[in-house]
Amino acid sequence: MEYRTSSAARLLAAIALVVATLGVVVVVAAALDGDSSPHHERKNQQAHKEGKRQRTKAKTYTVQTGDTLTAIAHRTGVPIAEILALNPEVDPQILIAGQTLKLR
Repeated sequence: MEYRTSSAARLLAAIALVVATLGVVVVVAAALDGDSSPHHERKNQQAHKEGKRQRTKAKTYTVQTGDTLTAIAHRTGVPIAEILALNPEVDPQILIAGQTLKLR
C-alpha cells in the first residue's frame, strides 16, 4: 500500500502543536503569576493596613489561660522579639496564667 502524505496536513499538525504549546505556557504563566495582579496587590495592602494593630499604651500584660506569645503580640501590637527582650526570664513555650509581661 502506498501512503499519500499531504503537505497541508503536515502544516496543520505543526500549527496545532505550536498552538497547544502556547496554550500550556499561557496557563502555567497565569497560574504562577495569578496573585500579583494590581487589583489583588491593592487588596493585600489594604488588608495589611487594616490588620496592623496600633501598639498598646499599657506597660504590662497579664497572661490569660490559653494565651500564646504570638496572640499576645498581635493583641498588643508589640513584636514578639521585643516582648522576649523585655522579659528574658519568660519561656515563650510555657506561659503561665496570671504571669505579668513587660511591654515597654
